[in-house]
Amino acid sequence: MPFYDYRCLDCNRRFEIFLTYAEYGRRPVVCPHCQSRNVRRRIPRVRVAKSEESRLESLADPAALAGLEDDPQALGRMMRRMGRELGEDLPPEFDEVVDRLEKGQSPEEIEKEVPDLGLGEADADLGG
Repeated sequence: MPFYDYRCLDCNRRFEIFLTYAEYGRRPVVCPHCQSRNVRRRIPRVRVAKSEESRLESLADPAALAGLEDDPQALGRMMRRMGRELGEDLPPEFDEVVDRLEKGQSPEEIEKEVPDLGLGEADADLGG
């Protein structure tokens, strides 16, 4: 369906409008909020699909991994990027660890403050 995104330059609101291919560029576009014709088309982001293999290769780049052990914030950014690239649902503990790293807390400090982090319920029941 040919829906197009616009932004009104008068009221600054965004809206979407359906235009057939024949209408696009010929039919005037009017803001549904303030009725202004002073509108501009918004071009959506372009997304590039990557294979799982190429995503994992980009994460394993040695240059990106250099110096992470001495920089908790860089480690946190890299872990957040890894989480996004993998596209899997991660437990809330992952976000907690990444948030702490991005604030500059060292992995050792995190482990001391949250000693059970990373243990599943079955592991905790077995004592390790």
